[in-house]
Amino acid sequence: MAGRERVLRMSVELPLWRALAGYRVLTMLYALGLCVTSYDQFTRPWIAIGYDAVLAVWTLATLPRVRGAATCTRGFLAADLTIALAGVLLTAFADSHQRIAGGPTLPTIWTGGAVLAFAVKGGWRWAAVASTAVAVANLVERGQLARDTLHSLILVWVASIGIGYVVEVARASERTLARALEIQAATRERERLARDIHDSVLQILAMVKRRGTALGGEAAELGRLAGEQEVALRTLVAGGLLPVARTAEDTAVPVGATPGPAYGEGPYGAGPDGAGPVDLRTLLAPFARDGVSLAEPGAPVPLPPAAARELAAAVGAALDNVRRHAGDAARAWILVEDEPADILVTVRDDGPGIPEGRLAEAEGEGRLGVAQSIRGRLRDLGGSAELISVPGQGTEVELKIPKGAVTARGKKAERR
Repeated sequence: MAGRERVLRMSVELPLWRALAGYRVLTMLYALGLCVTSYDQFTRPWIAIGYDAVLAVWTLATLPRVRGAATCTRGFLAADLTIALAGVLLTAFADSHQRIAGGPTLPTIWTGGAVLAFAVKGGWRWAAVASTAVAVANLVERGQLARDTLHSLILVWVASIGIGYVVEVARASERTLARALEIQAATRERERLARDIHDSVLQILAMVKRRGTALGGEAAELGRLAGEQEVALRTLVAGGLLPVARTAEDTAVPVGATPGPAYGEGPYGAGPDGAGPVDLRTLLAPFARDGVSLAEPGAPVPLPPAAARELAAAVGAALDNVRRHAGDAARAWILVEDEPADILVTVRDDGPGIPEGRLAEAEGEGRLGVAQSIRGRLRDLGGSAELISVPGQGTEVELKIPKGAVTARGKKAERR
């Protein structure tokens, strides 16, 4: 929460406080210049000189106070407004009645800075109180409500209240944006955790259920319990009730892969926390076995470690779907293409295909193999996953990652 408030003050309040500080200095110089040029016209010039000296010292000494809301306390605002009001009231003693009726007060437009400080600090309500106090002081000083005086007072009222209202709206908008960003980050984290759960826990529970049912006896009861837990966990994942974990990075090994040179050896290897690129071919090599063929370029296909692991995990999830839905007899082919702008990985099988509407139905049941383990991973990498299936003719999953997006995300992760 503290970090979010710091962002809000940096983005909304800091420019306003800087502008207010500049306004106070410029209007102080204007008041001093007006006093010097009109020195001979004052009936009691020593009052004007004395007040402007105090005004100059106060303005310069309190510049650190107008750096932000934390330093601009209520006590400071009250003292600042008091000096402005005192200057307005002292004008009646320093100048003649003829000049008071149509001339400026001793602080002149510096008074507006005191009112604007209330607006930036507390919004339009505080601005209304301060501007009303200034209006009363001006009426007392002039002794009558002239047209010029009325216009000036209304201008101060409208400007200060309008600025205060804009500040409140800006703060509310930034809080809403910050909350939306938090929700987006939490949603992405839940999706990442859902992928991990699908690739590990749910797969194991499903396997225990199948094997237990096949073995019978006590194992069948164990399989039944595993099946119940699988259904409950899928419901939990699909409902988005997973807690948000504050983990830095997904370091899980892709399904079906084994740690090897890609995680620390060779010119394209890097550990899970390393910054060096990983050769995507070494991560996909463990998938090539009986029934799965791998076609890859002759040259390395380097990717940032996190991106390479996520892409390999998506390939593993696609192959898991082949084994589960097409059977062990189905064949699968993996094609890796290193294009100038994109890295393209295609997983194709000769299974029965996916009936129309089955993916939406599976997602509604909490089966997130395609929605999260495949499409979710590619979306997080800035890429896309296209699934083409014709009943009776197999399924093809096309995973595409733009090189520019992956590079930008990798540099951002390094800065963090």
